[in-house]
Amino acid sequence: MVDRASSEPFYGGDGLVGVLFVHGFTGSPASLRPWAEQTAQAGYRVAVPLLPGHGTRWQDLAATGWRDWYDRVDRELTALTQRCERVFLASLSMGGALTLRAAELRPADVAGAILVNPALTARNPLAGAAGLLKHAVRSTKAIANDAVREIDEGAYDRVPTAAVHQMLQLWGETRPYLDLVQAPLLIFRSATDHVVPPSSVQIIRRQVSSLQVTEHVLTQSYHVATLDNDAPFIVSETLAFLERHGAGPGSGPEAR
Repeated sequence: MVDRASSEPFYGGDGLVGVLFVHGFTGSPASLRPWAEQTAQAGYRVAVPLLPGHGTRWQDLAATGWRDWYDRVDRELTALTQRCERVFLASLSMGGALTLRAAELRPADVAGAILVNPALTARNPLAGAAGLLKHAVRSTKAIANDAVREIDEGAYDRVPTAAVHQMLQLWGETRPYLDLVQAPLLIFRSATDHVVPPSSVQIIRRQVSSLQVTEHVLTQSYHVATLDNDAPFIVSETLAFLERHGAGPGSGPEAR
């Protein structure tokens, strides 16, 4: 079980530019809340939804699939596009795969993406066997709160094997079509990450069609960098990225 209060969705701001934040596998909006709050304070409209099966107990996650997770992102993206002139996506870990999938399928609606330790591969060598293991092993111990600092990202302490298999399927649907991603990308990669290997970012950089890809290597944080020592740097670079791509909070005809 996780603390329900810490994993609640968060919505804030009322700007003409929106930012949709997508949390990671077994995680919750708690991992993104400070980042999103500071973005909203800067004048942007933000949305931090809770993905299906998350924020309650790991057995609930076992009953969901990757399409359930993506459908939530898709609906939230639609809601923001109805209120905003431009929408950017920001994400952590598996949220990066969902973000890239949205950029593949809805290029006209994604003005740019900010990815923190995006996951398209796993460090655990057993992850690839989840399709077989799920029939014998219901869950495994989680690697949660991977940070230099003491944090609570609102994640499960167990990982359902069936959900790992679903995540593998998400990756299998996303990786072959990365060339469809054209949006500018801002990528943060922790030099020490106990969850996601460097190959994930390597795949992204090699395959996307984005003309503008900026990568920062974080040396003071582990996987959950959004709550770790480099969090202020992530926020400042995010705001600079939004401004750089013509998405200042006061942009648009209503602000002039």
